[in-house]
Parts: sequence; C-alpha cells; structure tokens
Amino acid sequence: MTEETSTLTEQAPPPVRDWPALDLAGTAFDPVLAELMREGPLTRIRLPHGEGWAWLATRYEDVKLITNDPRFSRTEVTHRRVTRLAPNFAPRPGSLAWADQPDHNRLRKPVAGAFTVAAMKRLRPRAQRILDELVDGLVHDGPPADLVERVLEPFPITVVSEVMGVPVEDRERVHAWTRQIISTSGGAEAADRAKKGMYGWITETVRARAGSTDEDVYALLGAAVGRGEISEEEAVGLAGPLQIGGEAVTHNCGQMLFLMLSRPELMARMREPQGRGAVIDELLRFIPHRTSVGLARIALEDVVLHGHRISAGDPVYVSYLAANHDPDVFPDPDRVDPDRAQRPHLAFGNGPHYCTGAVLARLQTELLVDTLLKRLPDLELAVPADQVVWRRKTMIRGPQTLPVTW
Repeated sequence: MTEETSTLTEQAPPPVRDWPALDLAGTAFDPVLAELMREGPLTRIRLPHGEGWAWLATRYEDVKLITNDPRFSRTEVTHRRVTRLAPNFAPRPGSLAWADQPDHNRLRKPVAGAFTVAAMKRLRPRAQRILDELVDGLVHDGPPADLVERVLEPFPITVVSEVMGVPVEDRERVHAWTRQIISTSGGAEAADRAKKGMYGWITETVRARAGSTDEDVYALLGAAVGRGEISEEEAVGLAGPLQIGGEAVTHNCGQMLFLMLSRPELMARMREPQGRGAVIDELLRFIPHRTSVGLARIALEDVVLHGHRISAGDPVYVSYLAANHDPDVFPDPDRVDPDRAQRPHLAFGNGPHYCTGAVLARLQTELLVDTLLKRLPDLELAVPADQVVWRRKTMIRGPQTLPVTW
C-alpha cells in the first residue's frame, strides 16, 4: 500500500458491529452496510456464522487496492474459522475463489478458453435460440405470466449448462443443488447435502469426459486432468462455482427488470438501443447483487490503512456493493443515473478474482433485455411494484416472482 492510502498515526480500532443477514425486499440498499459506510472507510463486523470478527473495507479505492494486494490471502481463509454469512463452510481444493497466485493462474488456465469474448460470440446464436424458444412459449400462452419462472430462471441455467456441458437429463437436479447451496434456509445440513450431491456428480462427469475433445468446461477439465495440469480434485473444485454462476444472472436480471418495469423513465431510456449499454452498466453498479459480503481474505503481514493497523492473521472483507455506492466516485450514488460520468463499476469484482463468467453474464443480460423489449413492447408489471415477492434467506438477492402482462 502506498503512503497516500495509509497514515503513520495509529488509531484505536473501531467497535465490532453485528451484521445480521437481513431479508430485504426490493432494491433497497442494506441499512447496516450504509451505517458502516458512514462510520468510516474501515470498520469491524461480526456475521451470523463462524468465529470472531473481521475488518470491512467499503471505499472504492481501498476495495480495489486490497483485492489486488498479495498481502491479503484467500487461501489462508481455508485454514481458519472466520466470521461469515454462509452457514456451511467447506472450501474445496481447486476452487478459484480460494486460490492465490501463482496457483490461481494455473487453475484458471484450463477453463479460460470457454469464457473468452471469442467463445461468447460463438455461443451468442445458440443462446439467442434458447431465449427465443422460451419467449415463444410465453407469447403462445399469453399474459399474465411469471417472468422469473418462464424466462429469467430457465434461460441462464440452460446457457450455463450448455457452456459447462451438462447433459439435458441432469440439468434439473443440478439446478436444485445450486439453489440449495446459495440459500441460507435449511441450515448447514441442507447446504452440505446439496454440495455432496453436486460435487459427487461433478466428479463422475469430469471422469467421464477425460477423453473428450469437445470445448465445454467439463471436457476441458477432463482433458486437463488427463494431461496432468490439474488434479481431479482441483477440477471438481473449479467446476462447482462456475456451475452455480447461472443463479446470479437470474436474480441480477430480475432486479434490473423490476427497476425498468417500476420506473417509466428508466424503461424509456432502455427503449433507446444506442444508449442501452450505459443503462445496463449503471444498473449493474446500482443493484444490490448479494446479501452482506462475499469471501474474506487474511492479512499475511501487518498493514496500516487509514490509521488502523490490520495485523497479520486478521480477516478482511471488502464490499463491492459499498464500493459501487462510494459517493466520492459515484456522486448521489443511490440514484440511477445513466448519464453519470462513467467510472468502472465493481459488480463483477476486481483483481485476480474478477468473475470468470463476467463476459457470459453480460451476454445473457444484453440478450434478455434486448429480446424482451423487442418481443414484448408493452411489457409491464401485472401487480403493483410493492406487491412483488422477493426471495428470502438467500445470499443472492432478487425477486422470487415477477408477474407481468403485455
């Protein structure tokens, strides 16, 4: 860290604040996180599970700095019982989420080819056909309809399954496992059962695809294991989070469409194709993608930041949600403003752990918005906005249902 981001005069550590897993409806910003942001750039939190407390960084520049600094380790978290949101904590070898450099690059290399811009261009026509079939069914059956059930859920799951190489007959049970894994209901036992089921299936699939020359993720992983580049255990750990990625697209797009359908001025801007990209980026910045915070890091040495000493061994969280609402970077951050000066949002993360599937997520988001506005020009909510039901006890926020008519 540079002298500009730290001070030589140490301050007393801030008090530890409990951060419960709030069930928030709509796109409201988490009031606990808002209070933590007001308290200072660096605070301390205690989450519902795990042990002890952790530092929390909320400023845009600090978040970028910490996520790029090798003195903060993800791997070290796997040896600790850090305070956390998730009831179940069983990190797997090979998971990119817990890898530090140089292991991170070694693990990412076998699957990188499946998520490049070129690969997404090849995927786009197939993804469009999948989406068109779903919208055809919607139009055929007529209004009203639940957009989550009919389009927002099946589309990303089907596309991710295509990219991963999940056989059609296995997709529903794989989806059931991923739904349970990202849920905070059912407790540790239910999450553990789902993980065992999904990772057992992934292990069998990677073994079965060992001799494949296909370009889907399970084929790439099977081939990499066969060449000795990664172990089977690492291949399984790599595949799990990628498989779960479709859930985030469902719920992020659900929030986007809810905002469009409940704010006429936003829908009007979205109907201007030439400016649609800027609106999508602003919505990605604005929407609360998740509950609380994601994964922690451990300080490998003492670091002084804003006058506070983060001691070696201390857990540290960053909040991408808070960084995206930093008023020094995004003035009036709680307002959706497609015309604001463009600064890169951190919705897909930052640094080595920038989302592997970001290009895929952006492709699906653009296709969903473009296709729904084109095919259903009179699309509107079928119920008042305050009657839309939101998901509860989950780590990824979004509407549970989105009743629409046209």
